[in-house]
Amino acid sequence: MMNRISVRTRAKVDFQDITHDIQNVVARSGVVNGVCHIFVPHTTAAVTVNEHADPSVVEDIAEQLSTLVPQNSKYCHLEGNAPAHIKASLIGSSKTLFVESGKLVLGTWQGIFFCEFDGPRNRAAIVKIAPD
Repeated sequence: MMNRISVRTRAKVDFQDITHDIQNVVARSGVVNGVCHIFVPHTTAAVTVNEHADPSVVEDIAEQLSTLVPQNSKYCHLEGNAPAHIKASLIGSSKTLFVESGKLVLGTWQGIFFCEFDGPRNRAAIVKIAPD
């Protein structure tokens, strides 16, 4: 069964920690061992796994992405959000994580982040848990 998590982003570029939300889906699924698939169905948003103990890490990621893909460059896409599309493509629209003993398998400092590049918006992440 697919589960939809609502995410309300607050800024043009925003990294929302959704680890707790994903873990709740895992717990409700009843799956003890398996995999957790996370998919972001948006072309200007993404999902990543990275450090969530220090908020400056995602600030650094956002800053470096802005350096790599500047807002005011020459783009063919006339809607004005070409950088958001490029950043979302670089980060990626999905992640697959392991589930063991009913919990996500994450490193000590790891968390799951919904990455917004064209906000603020009401967004969603789709989660599917599959048993072994």
